[in-house]
Amino acid sequence: MDVRLVRLLASFISARSHYALARLEFAMRRSGEPAPPVIDRLVEPSEAALLEQWPHLERQLEAAVAFAAALERARRAGGSSDDAYRWLQQSLRELDQYSRAIRWVLTVTENDEP
Repeated sequence: MDVRLVRLLASFISARSHYALARLEFAMRRSGEPAPPVIDRLVEPSEAALLEQWPHLERQLEAAVAFAAALERARRAGGSSDDAYRWLQQSLRELDQYSRAIRWVLTVTENDEP
């Protein structure tokens, strides 16, 4: 497995842990509102785990990003923003960046194979 991919996956795993905490904080502070979507954890930074879990994780991340976009629209329309909201947004941006980088490496390595 490409060393870049292993490092990106390890970073994604770490960022996903931050998202889980941010999601919990958000849900606790805004108990009357829907909680942000769950993003499952990647078991390990391995090729087998990647092939098995990555498409599902990408779909979950897309749902979480859509949830955050809806929150942002509500905030702009007069909603409030607090530390939990900002932490959630920041952790999702980080996850999204790692996800895009992983997808790029996957695409490049697939195209390089004979």
